[in-house]
Amino acid sequence: MPRSGVFALAVLCVFMTTAGQVVLKIGVSNPVLLDLLSSGQKMIFLGRAVASPMVMAGFLLYGAGALLWLLVLGNADLSYAYPLISLGFVASAVFAHFAMNEALGATRVIGIALICVGAVLVARS
Repeated sequence: MPRSGVFALAVLCVFMTTAGQVVLKIGVSNPVLLDLLSSGQKMIFLGRAVASPMVMAGFLLYGAGALLWLLVLGNADLSYAYPLISLGFVASAVFAHFAMNEALGATRVIGIALICVGAVLVARS
């Protein structure tokens, strides 16, 4: 597989696993589940969370991304592929800021920019 194809597949995997994390977060942010968690009923929270359709969808996205990651690992050096996972931090921070109104301060923005620079350097190596 050409390097550009490996990079594209790696980015797809990163975005699938990031989407999985976002859907998991949405799934466990259900007020009923949050009440269980805040009242200390952790096992009941976990049982109901796992049975939630949103949590199941999140696991499916995350798992599909992990399975496709095997193709990346089979076609690229680990030292090339694994740093690209850092793009998930970028995607999750951007999504959380714009879709979930999470704070994105200057320090975090600088960190995200550094991650992007690192991913570009790795991709060009």
